[in-house]
Amino acid sequence: MTYPSNGSVAPPERPAAPPPMPGVPPQTQRGAGAPGGPGAPAPRRRTAWAEGVDRLKAGATTEPGRLRIIGAVLALLVVAFGAATAWQMTDRSTAADDVLHSSQPLTADAADIYRSLADANTAASSGFLAGGQEPAAARDRYERDIRNAADKLVTAAASTDPGTRSADTIAKLNKLLPQYKGLIERARANNRQGFPLGGAYLRYANTKMQTEMLPAAEDLYKTENKRLRDDYDAATPYPWIAIVLGVVALGGLAWAQRRNYRRTNRVFNQGLLAATAASTVVLLWLVVGHTVARSGLSSSYDHGVRSLNVLHDASIASLKARGSENLTLVSRGAETVSVNGETKDKYDVDFQRQMTLLAAKLTSAGSLADDASGKKPVAGANASMKAWLGRHKEAREQDDAGNYQGALNKIIGSKKDKPTGECFDLVDKNLDTALAHEQRQFSADAGDGRDAMTGLPVGAAVLAVLAAGGAVLGIGRRLSEYR
Repeated sequence: MTYPSNGSVAPPERPAAPPPMPGVPPQTQRGAGAPGGPGAPAPRRRTAWAEGVDRLKAGATTEPGRLRIIGAVLALLVVAFGAATAWQMTDRSTAADDVLHSSQPLTADAADIYRSLADANTAASSGFLAGGQEPAAARDRYERDIRNAADKLVTAAASTDPGTRSADTIAKLNKLLPQYKGLIERARANNRQGFPLGGAYLRYANTKMQTEMLPAAEDLYKTENKRLRDDYDAATPYPWIAIVLGVVALGGLAWAQRRNYRRTNRVFNQGLLAATAASTVVLLWLVVGHTVARSGLSSSYDHGVRSLNVLHDASIASLKARGSENLTLVSRGAETVSVNGETKDKYDVDFQRQMTLLAAKLTSAGSLADDASGKKPVAGANASMKAWLGRHKEAREQDDAGNYQGALNKIIGSKKDKPTGECFDLVDKNLDTALAHEQRQFSADAGDGRDAMTGLPVGAAVLAVLAAGGAVLGIGRRLSEYR
C-alpha cells in the first residue's frame, strides 16, 4: 500500500472560479401593438385651440396676462356695442325715411287715385243729367279727374317694385281706365242725340267703376297703407340689443377702473376714462335720440296718418253718395232692391248708406283733430252734410210726386234752387282743406322723427372705435409698468 508523501512540497493550488456575470434586468418583448413597437400609433397632436387655451390659462396666472385679457374683452365689448348701434339705427333710420318719402306718399297717391276715379264718375253723371248740352264745368271736372288718376297711376307704377300686388293692381287700373272712358263717350254721344241708350251706357260705365275700378283702387290703397304700417313698425321699436350691449360695456369699463384703483391706488386711468366717456355719449345719444324719433313718428301716425285715413274715407263716401244721388235720377227707378220687404230705388239706398258712413267718418275726424285748424274744416263739412241731407229729402219728395224737373233742379239746379250739388261741393272743399292740414302735420312730425336719428349710426361707429382705442391704451399703460 502506498501512502502519500509527507514531504514539504505543497500540493498544487486549485484553479480560481470565474467571476460571476453582472445581472441583466428582464427584457420585455417588443412586438406588434406594444408601445414603441413597429405597429404602435403615433402620439396624437393637440389642436391649436387646446394649445391656445393652455397658453391663456398660463397667462392668466400672471398680472400682465390678466391685463391683456381684460383689454381684449373691453375692446371687443365696446366695438360690439358700436356695431350693434350702427346696425340697428341704420335700419330704423331707413324705415323712417321710407315713411316720409315712400310709403306715405304712395298711400296718399292711392287715395287720390280712388278719389279722382270716384269724382270723375260723379262728374260724368252730373253732366249727363244736364241733357244734351253738357255744362263745360262738369266736362272739365271729369277730364281733370281722369287726367289726375292717370298721372297718379304713372307715379305709383314708377315707385312700385315689379311683380308685387300693387304693381298688378296698377296694371289692371291702367287697362280698365280706357274702357271706362269709352263707355262714357258712348253715353254722351247717345245723350246728345236724345237716345235712351245713353242712360244704359252710363249705368254700365258706373257698374264697371263701382264693381271693378274702385275696388281695385281700394285694394291698392289698403296695400300701400299696410306697407306704411310695416315701415312704422320697423322704425319705432327700441334697439334693445344695442342698449344691452352698451350697459354691459359700461359695466365692464367701470369694473376695470375699480380693479385698477384697488391694485394701484390711482383714481384715474386716462385711457379707460376716455373709453367710458365715449361709450356713455353713444348710449345717451342712442336712448335719447331714438326716444325723440319714436315720439315724432308716433305723433305723425296718431295725428297725421290716422286723421288722413279717416278723411280719405269721408271724402270717398261723399263722392259715392253724390254719384248714387245722380244715378237715382238717371235710372228713374229702373233698378230696385228689397229692403225689409219693401222695394226701394237701388241708388237711393246706396246714397243713404254712404251718407251714414260719411257722418261717422266726420265724427271720427273731429275727435282726431287736435287743433282749431284741423277742427274747423271738419265742422264745416259736417254742417254742409246735414244741409245736403235736408235738400236731398226735398228732391226725393219732388221725384216721388212725379215732378222730375223739380227733382232735377234740386240736384243740379242753379243757386236759387238750393241744389244738393252746392252742399256736396262745400263738403268736398272742406275735406280738401282738412286733408291738406293733416298732411302738413304728418310731414312735420315724421320729419322731426327722422331727423332725430340723423348721424347716429356713423357717430356711434366712430365713437366706438375711439372707445376701443382708449381701452387698449389704458390697459397698455398698465402693462408698460411690468417691463
